[in-house]
Amino acid sequence: MSRKENKPKRTGLKVFGIIVLILIILLIAIIGVTFAFVNSKISKMQQVDIDENELSVSSQAEENLQDYRNIAIFGIDSREDTYDRGNRSDCIIIARINNKTKEVKLVSVYRDTYVNIEGHGLDKITHAYSYGGAQLAIKTLNENLDLNIKEFITVNFDAVKEIVDYIGGIDMNITSEEVSHITGISTAGTHTLTGEQALQYARIRYATGGDYKRTERMRNVLEAVANKVKTMNISQLNNLVDELLPKVYTNITASDIFSLFPSIASFNITDSIGWPYDVKGITLDRWYGVPTTLESNVKQLHQEIFEDTNYEPSDRVKEISNSIIEKTGYNN
Repeated sequence: MSRKENKPKRTGLKVFGIIVLILIILLIAIIGVTFAFVNSKISKMQQVDIDENELSVSSQAEENLQDYRNIAIFGIDSREDTYDRGNRSDCIIIARINNKTKEVKLVSVYRDTYVNIEGHGLDKITHAYSYGGAQLAIKTLNENLDLNIKEFITVNFDAVKEIVDYIGGIDMNITSEEVSHITGISTAGTHTLTGEQALQYARIRYATGGDYKRTERMRNVLEAVANKVKTMNISQLNNLVDELLPKVYTNITASDIFSLFPSIASFNITDSIGWPYDVKGITLDRWYGVPTTLESNVKQLHQEIFEDTNYEPSDRVKEISNSIIEKTGYNN
């Protein structure tokens, strides 16, 4: 089995980026009450500290990306309120914020991407979170993509289920191929999905399109949630915030969140892509999506997303890229 992707996926807001935007919108909606009230809401999030000295942010990345704030967004596969190691990150998004223009771009990193994970060698990037929680997952992104990520947000997939049930379900068009994957659905067509059904739909993998189509289904669910949230009144929004925020695990402090409020109206999401751009599948001990090559994919990422036309990947990225080529034989 193999697959080749030659063009970035430009399909609108991706997956858990939408959840983060919903969070901001909901908080803005209630900010007019009192600072203390809003602060009490933010305090419901699970706060965690990570060691910034162990995130593999190189001096080159610090210098090249000094005008950008990059935040990692992880959607994990835990069905319980556990957010640290032991959970694979089924969804990985990098939210790139231009500090000067407030322009936001979202980069979805495919979960099967073959990269180097410190202490574990070449492996699927989804496993980094399982091996070492958010800290190792961020370190893996920084090391393999030449990034400067120091902040993260993790959302449990179970949160999606609870939100969908809270808002009374979502309408979704189910294809004949998807029917067998969803409990209680026997025919193709438009159905109102419960939280459990929506989660089953979003997580379908073994169907046409594989992981790429799966990402699209996740986006469809969360766009449907976002559209329904827009129709809710303040009381309903307040209750939803109480339900959602305890499902968020982050190292972003309340003061950092409040610092975003004055400029939030200036944020403009202009693009969303899938990365790597060029991929070939390979089966070793399991199936992997091999970037062909890591070096060229990282170079294109920085040229396109960070607008650095003269970008040259770091020696470390080149070293990892060569290791991948040696292991797989894929050099283009």
